[in-house]
Amino acid sequence: MTESFEPALTKTTRQVFFEGVHDGTPIALGYFVVSFTLGIAARNAGLDPLQGFLASFFNNASAGEYAGFTVIAADAPYLEIILITLVANARYMLMSCALSQKFPAGTSIWHRIFVGFDVTDEIFGITIARKGPLNPYYNYGAMALALPGWAFGTALGVVAGNILPPSVVSALSVALYGMFLWVIIPPAKKNRIVGGLVLASFALSYLASVMPMLSTLSGGTRTIILTIVIAGLGAAFFPIPEKANSDETQKGEDA
Repeated sequence: MTESFEPALTKTTRQVFFEGVHDGTPIALGYFVVSFTLGIAARNAGLDPLQGFLASFFNNASAGEYAGFTVIAADAPYLEIILITLVANARYMLMSCALSQKFPAGTSIWHRIFVGFDVTDEIFGITIARKGPLNPYYNYGAMALALPGWAFGTALGVVAGNILPPSVVSALSVALYGMFLWVIIPPAKKNRIVGGLVLASFALSYLASVMPMLSTLSGGTRTIILTIVIAGLGAAFFPIPEKANSDETQKGEDA
């Protein structure tokens, strides 16, 4: 049975859904471009177009998927693939907790599950910025374009990797690293702590690859260990002040 969210939002479900479609259109276009280069990594890991499509449909996360494709290419065990994907995508659990506070009372568990299925950085951003209670049909509208855009882009990237010359495939593989630089450079420029942690991760990643004991571990296992250690140290020694948390919350409510 369809729930009514009109009293809380004074809009029909159809209106809210198409608002999500409108706001999700540029996200879908961006996802298509980025996931195309991700498809090259999937192809290098031995996935076919259908497998690449399903991987992106059920795990809509560039960092998580790239980490997964990397350990798949290294013929890692299933447990390592699960752990590295969980660690790389751990931030989405925090985003889901934040979104859960915006649901109106009485929202069914199914709406909460389906909204949580596709919590990404971009969809979280447009959702948390909306005024009032969260109507899940807004997220469904954004997901209706963003999720297929990501999945089809990955599948086409796999296809392109199979038919393009090796030199072009190599160039497209490098483009994926450029995407990650674009992700980390802006926050690193704004916050010196983030920038320091990024540089520390580069240095520690290199040291882990040459140190006697750690170098014997697989790349995926080293990534899991370093992610947990660096994130834990950052949270312990550089916690966000309580005032900053309250200010950010107030900004979200005023947006």
